Amino acid sequence: MDEFLRYVVQQLVEFPDEVLIKHRQEGDKTTYFLSLQQTDVGRLIGKGGSTIQTIRELLRASAEKDGRKVAVEIAE
Repeated sequence: MDEFLRYVVQQLVEFPDEVLIKHRQEGDKTTYFLSLQQTDVGRLIGKGGSTIQTIRELLRASAEKDGRKVAVEIAE
């Protein structure tokens, strides 16, 4: 899942080499923290939050089939 998230995010931002992804595991829930250039935050969030919401939904759907939970946060 880390690789998928990295691939998607790097395709959307202007500075893909500066994308950092960290995660924290708590039981069956994994929270991903995305760190990126401030100018790329808007690109990742999208109009009305639609882009980041779609990324979250894709990850949740993938995690649910394995009985896990996932969250994505943008670290500032």
